Amino acid sequence: MPIAKAEPGKALLNPTNHTLIMIDHQPQMAFATKSIDLVALRNNAAMVAKAAKEFQVATILTTVAEKSFSGPIFEEIKNVFPDEKIVDRTSMNTWEDSRIAELVNAKGKDRIVLAGLWTSVCIVGPAISALEQGFEVYVIADACGDVSAEAHQHAMERMIQMGARPMTSLQYLLELQRDWARGETYNQTVATAITHGGGYGLGLIYAKSMFNASEAH
Repeated sequence: MPIAKAEPGKALLNPTNHTLIMIDHQPQMAFATKSIDLVALRNNAAMVAKAAKEFQVATILTTVAEKSFSGPIFEEIKNVFPDEKIVDRTSMNTWEDSRIAELVNAKGKDRIVLAGLWTSVCIVGPAISALEQGFEVYVIADACGDVSAEAHQHAMERMIQMGARPMTSLQYLLELQRDWARGETYNQTVATAITHGGGYGLGLIYAKSMFNASEAH
């Protein structure tokens, strides 16, 4: 019989065991995105960016043809990382750009978390490439989008079949916090959840306003 231990599973994400790559969250890519409402997409991208910033996650930001075609990275991301260098590519597959490879190697993490547009091209490409090179890959499904619900669904299925692990934006934030007793990140995690966490955020507002409630007690 297995022995239960009060320890987190090794497959869970924490602030130091992965590199987050946010890919092609740009207007031209968003215009054709139909698998998710664009307000929800921008909200989820902001939640992911804020979570990464709060927990000091190793983060890479990348765009494709920013000046000539696709436009700038979402303001919701840029505002969180105003000083972060954004790698602008020509390749549809982020992983084929040598600068990205250098950054990934410099970060020194064997676990990669991906989010971006479109799922079937800009996320499938690096996901499969990273998996084949021995990295673990997680995909934040609701911070991704595609030209149709079918395209997004089959892209997710293809990556999962290859071994990628799907998750959501709110799950990403809360998995990094993990314990409400972690006071150094508690306030910012709650603030991010209130701003971007939908119904959960409203629940936090209600509980704190009506009862001065705190998850840590």
